[in-house]
Amino acid sequence: MSNNRKIKVGITHGDPNGIGYEVITKLLEDPRLADLCTITVYGSAKAAAFYRKAMELPQIQLNRVDNAASAREGAYNIVNVVGEDLKIDPGVPSKEAGAAALAALETAVTDMKNGDIDVLVTAPIDKHTIQSPSFTFPGHTEYLETSFTDDEHPGKALMVLCTEHIRVALVTAHTPLSKVPAAITKDAVLERLEQFDRSLRRDFNVPTPRIAVLSLNPHAGENGLLGSEEADIISPAIAEARERRILAFGPYPSDGFFGSGNYAAFDGILAMYHDQGLTPFKTLAMDAGVNFTAGLPYVRTSPDHGTGYDIAGKGKASEESLRAAVYAAIDIYRNRQRYDEAYRSPLKRQEQSQKPSKKPE
Repeated sequence: MSNNRKIKVGITHGDPNGIGYEVITKLLEDPRLADLCTITVYGSAKAAAFYRKAMELPQIQLNRVDNAASAREGAYNIVNVVGEDLKIDPGVPSKEAGAAALAALETAVTDMKNGDIDVLVTAPIDKHTIQSPSFTFPGHTEYLETSFTDDEHPGKALMVLCTEHIRVALVTAHTPLSKVPAAITKDAVLERLEQFDRSLRRDFNVPTPRIAVLSLNPHAGENGLLGSEEADIISPAIAEARERRILAFGPYPSDGFFGSGNYAAFDGILAMYHDQGLTPFKTLAMDAGVNFTAGLPYVRTSPDHGTGYDIAGKGKASEESLRAAVYAAIDIYRNRQRYDEAYRSPLKRQEQSQKPSKKPE
């Protein structure tokens, strides 16, 4: 990639009956963003205009294009993925809105695979209304893992919630709580530690990351009184990770770990299940939180909030998490480029530097 070309950012509109268009419009009010990147919104120009007028938001120039390949550099572009007959009903879940969210996602994924966008930022979807024969997943993370990985591009998605000061990854993501204990195995914890360590190095530019591992049971099992997973599964996984030169520590009881501020001493935190990691994260992150899907060959981020049906169309939604998601995607994309260049085979670099230049005939 030329260092002079602006990074191409794709933003899906999410559920059109949620707060997606409000936060996207508020984000694009900042003209400085166009100096940093080229943005293509996947959605509906009709919906964008509806929300702008309904909430009396400033006029945003959206350049209508057929696809991201024809997006105007340094401008705000929009690809219509649904027809003009889209029914917009703020705050009301509907299958039509779910289908519109899926259409944006499918189009953006195709463009990303074709190289027409560099990074993907997804506005929130309704995980129920988006369900269809084409989408049978519990969320974005699992859908993107299936869409972006194959024999040529292997990978396994790892959900990472991040700000500048805290990063939380999950052993189990959208797993029902009743099924979590069975999913916590030594291999699963070790695999996530290896993934997280790689991501901290490559995606977040942390050369020697320190990772804290949370316990599954209260008080880290209290020496087996409240559960044996810590002694039988989590601690052995940590020990093996350290043998592989991963700086993993714990397991720590989640309440005391966050309550004491101990989290500030680590570059990453590995939680066992969704709410164990995300509840304290969102409490600490406020509006700056970003959901990043690590482990995939492409960069995808999203704001760390949901569809916000209760405030949709009321002008109350904050765009700060979406702004943080765009900046994080750009930073991660650049970090990967620098990391891959630095760790590329020295022999290959030498071969390229020694290639004779073509002489004119």
